[in-house]
Amino acid sequence: LAPIRRRCRPSSSGQPQAVKGTSYPRNEQAAPGRRNRRESKMRDIVVLLGPPGAGKGTVAPIIQNKLGVPHLSTGQMLRAAVKGGSKIGTELKEIMASGKLVSNSVVLKVVQERICQKDCDRGFILDGFPRSLEQAKMLNDILSQTSEGVTLVVEIRVPDEVLEMRICGRWMHKGSGRSYHVKFSPPKSMKFQSNGEVDPATMKDDATGEALYQRKDDTATALKQRLKLYHENNNALCKYYRKVLKPVNGNQLIPKVQAAVSRMMDDHMTSTFVERNPYNLVDNENIKSKL
Repeated sequence: LAPIRRRCRPSSSGQPQAVKGTSYPRNEQAAPGRRNRRESKMRDIVVLLGPPGAGKGTVAPIIQNKLGVPHLSTGQMLRAAVKGGSKIGTELKEIMASGKLVSNSVVLKVVQERICQKDCDRGFILDGFPRSLEQAKMLNDILSQTSEGVTLVVEIRVPDEVLEMRICGRWMHKGSGRSYHVKFSPPKSMKFQSNGEVDPATMKDDATGEALYQRKDDTATALKQRLKLYHENNNALCKYYRKVLKPVNGNQLIPKVQAAVSRMMDDHMTSTFVERNPYNLVDNENIKSKL
């Protein structure tokens, strides 16, 4: 499908407005996943859900390559906004410097500014937003102004006990963001103490030799609280997005998870092609070759 340029800009109220001279079909009450059938060239808007340690970073590149759209993680968007020095970036920098939590409205402004950029003409993948039902409804309010909605929600499901094993053994390199795991992907320098525990002094980055660190919330106690909050919010999100929700079993070997996501995306792209081109007499066997 040919890319389409979304001409929008934030207003003083924080909501995107159509540029003068640009016409958009009206559909202000669009529900999640609903699309205006009169507009055949729609953006692919994907939301990626999954608890900490589920493997969203493994799944996202597959979706990105299939659709040809950017992967937008909340953390990356916030850091880019601060670095860019825009009005919202300056506001965000002051909030973060004060140690305060970033409000939903500020996060929404950052997301809104980012999804209007040129590389999002064909769509985008949101990772880490929305995190709650309130955020999902705020996102839908923005998208409905251009007669759009979330077209696919990919939920990676992993049992809590498996997540604990994955996360509590995780070590990070601050400079690059490289991730290691004492069991699945240990650094070459890792050694054990006499009691069988990992020696923290030996945890070094393979590339730079710099010390690795563990996040404060990558402990069993902190993880239990994080997962409790995640499940409360995620249950509401899954119900809200039920018409476009596609679950993936993340509790299997990485190649199997990748293959499952690849098949799911092929099915999604085929059904989307047929829906957006209802009058094209295309043999079903040839649909995928046209995507």
